[in-house]
Amino acid sequence: MPRNTVAKINLEALRHNYRLACERAGGAQAMAVVKADGYGHGIAAVTQALATEAGCFAVACLEEALAIRAQGLTHPVVLLQGVHARKDLAVCLQEGFEPVLHSQSQIDWLMADAVRPMIWLKVNTGMNRLGFSPGEFAAVMASLRPMQGIVKGLMTHFACADDTASDATQLQTNVFRDIAGAYPDCVRSVGNSAAHFRDNQALFEWSRPGIMLYGASPMLGASGSELGLRPVMKLESELIAVRTLAAGESVGYGESWTADKPTPMGIVAIGYGDGYPRHAGTGTPAWVGGRRIRLIGRVSMDMLAVDLSDVPTAQVGDRVELWGDHVGVDEVAACAGTIGYELLTGVTARVPRLYSE
Repeated sequence: MPRNTVAKINLEALRHNYRLACERAGGAQAMAVVKADGYGHGIAAVTQALATEAGCFAVACLEEALAIRAQGLTHPVVLLQGVHARKDLAVCLQEGFEPVLHSQSQIDWLMADAVRPMIWLKVNTGMNRLGFSPGEFAAVMASLRPMQGIVKGLMTHFACADDTASDATQLQTNVFRDIAGAYPDCVRSVGNSAAHFRDNQALFEWSRPGIMLYGASPMLGASGSELGLRPVMKLESELIAVRTLAAGESVGYGESWTADKPTPMGIVAIGYGDGYPRHAGTGTPAWVGGRRIRLIGRVSMDMLAVDLSDVPTAQVGDRVELWGDHVGVDEVAACAGTIGYELLTGVTARVPRLYSE
């Protein structure tokens, strides 16, 4: 019999979050970002669940786009990293994928090939990862003029949209608006999840909600539930041992936590081998028996220890929520010194995904 360690995926919560993204996008359409295996939720199930609602999907790379086609879905798919080889352009044309080109080498592949899919161009307005600089963008567009109508849209990516105290997003928006204004036939896209929660933020024709679809917060200082989002993944396991530690006894590697009084303790069948963060230390919340509890000691590869002082009736076999409805994934991430994105995408393949409506 397998372990009772599972990731329960609530597909109706996913659709709720997508609808909220559409509401907050105003006049923009929302392309659902499903990269990284649907942020760890399973790209097949995620795209099928959103198939009747989302008009477009966005992924990082070609293999993710092909995984959508493998589900029989014919939606437009935007490749946010563009193509990684010239031959990929033919696949994009055949499958209806729309690569986002961001470098001269990709432009050279396009110009040297008779196979030319519809493309987007990325403008580097300050993120400084990918994209053409404002100073070179006009020349790039001029070089593509003979391929009339091939450029569907222009996009950029925000560096600090999660921080409402920063003026960087407005500055980036201004740069992008000035550049895109010269090309009125192109649709425009700037809005990551965080941009949906910024007052008076222009999202133009297409927004790109990602992490918010899965219920985690894209904003500094606000939880997903405070933003109206519902958790999509509930990571659960069970108690496989219960015992009482005497005062002075320690638990786990390095004896990093020692009981100062008799303490009921449980061992949960989950660890960093399942994607639970090793750096989630003593005090990280979990949930069992209708009560919040805390982790104690170090997380091991396959197990972790919890303090059951507030749940004295807990016993072997009781279900433990590591994150989900009662413990936010962002809360766990903060305890581990990371972000909810990393936790959701890091749940490993040995944890079964169980889908429900």
